[in-house]
Amino acid sequence: MNSVGRILKEQSSNFHLILRLSLYDAKSKYQMHYLGAVWQFLGPAIQILLYWLVFGLGIRGGAPVHGIPFFAWLIAGLIPWFFISPSITQGSNSVYARVSLVSKMKFPVSVLPTVTIVSNSFQFIIMMLVMGVIFVIYGINPGWYLLQLPYYLVALFVFLFALTLLTSTISTLIRDFQQVLQSLMRMVLYLLPILWDTSKLSHVYETILKLNPLFYIVQGFRYSLLGYGWFYEDWIYTLYFWVITLLILTVGSILHLKFRNKFIDYL
Repeated sequence: MNSVGRILKEQSSNFHLILRLSLYDAKSKYQMHYLGAVWQFLGPAIQILLYWLVFGLGIRGGAPVHGIPFFAWLIAGLIPWFFISPSITQGSNSVYARVSLVSKMKFPVSVLPTVTIVSNSFQFIIMMLVMGVIFVIYGINPGWYLLQLPYYLVALFVFLFALTLLTSTISTLIRDFQQVLQSLMRMVLYLLPILWDTSKLSHVYETILKLNPLFYIVQGFRYSLLGYGWFYEDWIYTLYFWVITLLILTVGSILHLKFRNKFIDYL
């Protein structure tokens, strides 16, 4: 836990640096594009439309999910995924992409995955607000369940930081890992309750899918936004999620501190 404490202390003591780098990163992403920042929303909008046409109208024939219009049900899981997926893939490459720069100055390398996560969160926040407007148009009111949304946001950010800290270290040491991770993320989309309802699966198959901690987060966002249930109702699954997350954070912290002074040797 001493390693975890050191890593967390680096994040808190460099908060302003993280924020400045994140703002710069967010502004520079689409600087050379004619439409600029519009692409941050145009790209996801096109994907949402495609998934809605294929899975909503094509496969389901426009049928609702548990009484919720499919489009609203879809974006409740898809918009968090638009934040999760790039944060993991970009975060896992964040150290390798900048280690040659930071090796020339006194710089806490562990903040680089955090910079990526915070940078992507600006778009995520705006898309969440747009989703809220869409839910108002649909007349969807989650009621008191919305109060647990901050809990799932904290769970999401903690898990992303833990995972990207670990994967960014491995990706720097073993470059093939980045390609494997990108392939896995494309597959994980279809193994989560994002495009289809897993409640119709047998208990055994659904339990297997739940071994993925991201299942807990996506399911939690739907619970909060659509008023399905409280996180503490399945306390065993909640405990499992936090045990796995803390385990990943611990292993990631130990490996990062062990190898970060040698990162430059792997370039």
